[in-house]
Amino acid sequence: MSDALLDTAVAAIQGRAGFRKPRIGIVAGSGLGPALAALTPSLAMAYRDIPGFPESTVAGHAGQILVGDWGGRAVAALSGRSHGYEGHAPAALRLPLRVLRRLGCEAVILLSSVGSINPEIRPGRLALVSDQIMLAGVNPLTGANADAIGPRFPSMVDAYAPALRMRAKKAAASLGLSLGEGVMLHHPGPSFETPAEIRAYRLLGGDLVGMSMAPETIVARHCGLDVLGIGAVTNMGAGLTRDAPSHAETLSMARAMAEDVARLLGRLLEQWDAPA
Repeated sequence: MSDALLDTAVAAIQGRAGFRKPRIGIVAGSGLGPALAALTPSLAMAYRDIPGFPESTVAGHAGQILVGDWGGRAVAALSGRSHGYEGHAPAALRLPLRVLRRLGCEAVILLSSVGSINPEIRPGRLALVSDQIMLAGVNPLTGANADAIGPRFPSMVDAYAPALRMRAKKAAASLGLSLGEGVMLHHPGPSFETPAEIRAYRLLGGDLVGMSMAPETIVARHCGLDVLGIGAVTNMGAGLTRDAPSHAETLSMARAMAEDVARLLGRLLEQWDAPA
């Protein structure tokens, strides 16, 4: 991805009426768009109107950026995301996170509907991501490195910022919300995992499985964004129950959990600058 394309995309957003510089970015995935309802936007812009921005083709992804105020904090939220399985090139998938960084964001909260492969983290519960295992075979940073954006070989130690996880735990405790926590294993999709894959993922140390958060975290860390990953657990992995996972189930459960996600985000943003 050229610097020129990034500059053009950022300029298109900054040039819209109502733009204000955000400190915090949010990315909301399948069924979790309603969790952004408490954000008061001064700007709303469809992805198709941002040069080079990948459009999401998956049901449950609104496909727009919202910039405004939430809990007294300046926030830029991506309502809907794109995935490699939709056919987007890695360069296109890097653009949204880099745009958030260039707009002024210091940290990003990645929200994703996920499956659980840990019997102690049941559907209907929110879970913090503590680390990740990336087995997709293609890294989103593959290709020429953008040296002005980040290093050729970025470290992924503490990829999910411990201080942000601590703040999220305190916010959840103040609301009486129970948070799980575990390792995210990336499954590239679009097919769901097989029961054999779920068994293998558990042996590898995974607790959660998803199709989007891990590559986004790599891109975010490369460009200097701190990351907080929150999974809305919508189902158990294949073979762990009698029911086969489905996207309809994912959307239904995520929408049912959107209120808890919004409550947690609201409290977290209110307390953002408090000591961790």
